[in-house]
Parts: sequence; C-alpha cells; structure tokens
Amino acid sequence: MSSQKNKLSAEQEESLLNVLEARFENNMNRHENIKWDQVLSKLKNTPEKLWTLDEMERTEGEPDVTGYDEKTNEYIFVDCSPESPKGRRSLCYDHEALEKRKENKPKDSALNLASEMGVEILNEAEYRELQKLGRFDTKTSSWIMTPDTIRKLGGAVFADFRYDTVFVYHNGADSYYAARGFRGSLRV
Repeated sequence: MSSQKNKLSAEQEESLLNVLEARFENNMNRHENIKWDQVLSKLKNTPEKLWTLDEMERTEGEPDVTGYDEKTNEYIFVDCSPESPKGRRSLCYDHEALEKRKENKPKDSALNLASEMGVEILNEAEYRELQKLGRFDTKTSSWIMTPDTIRKLGGAVFADFRYDTVFVYHNGADSYYAARGFRGSLRV
C-alpha cells in the first residue's frame, strides 16, 4: 500500500487527524490511560495507516483507539460507529462466495473490501471486547472472521447485539443484507 494513490494530501491528513482527535477526546472510556499525543506521534510516522484510517472514516466506520498492545507497541483502532458502517453493507463474506453467486451478486465481499482498505475484520473475541465499550449493532449486524471449518462447509459468521447480549450466528457465505456490513481493526 505504498503507492501514491494510497497517500493523503496534507489537507486531507490534517482534516482526518482533527476528526480522530475530536472522537478520541469525546470517548475517553474507550482508551483510558492512552494519551492523544502518543497516538498522534505514531500516526504521523505511518502515512499508509492514515490512508487506511481515512478509508475507515470515508465508509462511515468512525474509527477510534480501543487499546494498546504493549508487546508490539501498537495502538489499536476499531470501527466504533453505532451501527455496522453504512459504506460497507450489502456484501457477501468473501471472494469465493461472490464468485459462486450467479444472480443478484453483491457489489463486493467483506474480505475483499477489508483487504483493499488495509484492515482486518474483527474476530469473535475482538467483537465481544468492542461491545464492552458501548452498544454496537443494535439494529444491524457485522460479518466477523469465520473459522475455516465453518467456511469450508459454505457458511460464514456474523454478530450483533440484542437483548443486552452479543449474538454470534451463521449464514451462507454468499448471503448479503442491507443491514449487514463488517467492522475493521487497524494496528498503528
């Protein structure tokens, strides 16, 4: 992802950093004991990650810092939009599922788009951790990383939050819905 097309202009970078800082300051419960200036220092040294964060923002994911990995010295950004990001809905699970559909194909798959954006789709544990920081996907659902054993049988896994509970369930990997997208994470 080092091509020129995946690089923000100085104006775009400044605008994005202002949005990220405001969100960071308004949601301190998501990242207690983390200081914005430390995050900013990391962001300024990784322009390719800024491009990815801009893609997360452009598709309405509302990325925010949700943790820090001491082992790798990385801050973890996750899509924190209240519902599954609007710009990433109506997608089947992966490329194989997209290719198998003969009629009424969706515009893309969740795994393809995540790869293009430079993010990882949340796994079940990460999704459950996110739900400890607020209430997400109370009207929508999000694809999550599917175990190979399930995927080999044609299925894929999604999650949502209903009745004060995180539910994890399955669909055919080629299914897609207007209310299902995916949430991504990025390490900086």
